[in-house]
Amino acid sequence: MEKSSLSSYLLMRRFKLCLGLVGLFLIIETTSCSKRNYNVDAETAPLAAPKTGLFKRKIMEPVTTAAIDTTSPSLATTPVPDTVQLGTKKRKKHKRKKNEFLGYPVRRGYVKSGKGNRATVEKFSYLKEYIEPSVYAPAKYYYDTKRHRIFKARTIDPKRARIVHGPYKKMVGGKVVAEGYFYIGTRHLRWESYNKDGILLSKSHFEKGFPRDAVINYYDAGQKKMKEVIPYVNNKVEGDYVMFHQNGLLAWEGQYEKGKKVGIWIEFYDFRNRKHFEYQYPESADDEPFEAYVIKEYDRHGTVIYEKGKFDKRPKM
Repeated sequence: MEKSSLSSYLLMRRFKLCLGLVGLFLIIETTSCSKRNYNVDAETAPLAAPKTGLFKRKIMEPVTTAAIDTTSPSLATTPVPDTVQLGTKKRKKHKRKKNEFLGYPVRRGYVKSGKGNRATVEKFSYLKEYIEPSVYAPAKYYYDTKRHRIFKARTIDPKRARIVHGPYKKMVGGKVVAEGYFYIGTRHLRWESYNKDGILLSKSHFEKGFPRDAVINYYDAGQKKMKEVIPYVNNKVEGDYVMFHQNGLLAWEGQYEKGKKVGIWIEFYDFRNRKHFEYQYPESADDEPFEAYVIKEYDRHGTVIYEKGKFDKRPKM
């Protein structure tokens, strides 16, 4: 009797176990075959309830549906824009060309004279090809290939002249005494001079030959025919003065120092920039003033017909 009861009990246990396995199998099949819902918005999807206790789950902020792209990705590769590709490369530093200044090709040169502590060296740049400086420039500078010096002049011979253009530096005994820039044979930008101890003596600013603060007068209202250039430095008349004829040729040239005329002033004919008279003024503004006098006179052919204290070939009146 006890054996039959035990057998019945075991059979019942096996039957319940089989029913449990069958039910589990049906649940798995139903879950795997159900259709997945892709249309649930991230903003409205239910958030999991936060855990209680020592460690809590951080509730994330809802994401708007506009930020979600539900389209299928394309297998075609999209070309990267040129701007993006350039951005991945190393950016190259823009370097100024050493053989160019303000858009003009240049070469380097230097002049050396003297020896020892008095040795003078001038470093400069000049144009590869000859360009005539402005006809209105108060002073023109060039390097003479035969005399191997830098000269300041009114007229230039293109066959033996190299027009200075670019940085300039003058050194005496290895120390800088002057530096600045040239622009097509004229002084440009900042110019400075120093004594032997490196102390700044003077500083001037130029704009293509003219002092930056110069007053320029014209013959016409359209400001195309220049009449004169009055140089100003620190509110004082200082530097090269020039005046022109109405045809554009030079009429007068000279220098001011502390508001006074100094040195030699030249008056020109109204053709070919030929000299007519040379007048002598005090050598510096600190010298005793005197009335200017003629030291030379030229005829219309450029021949000297009078030189003070030497000869006088002027026609008798």
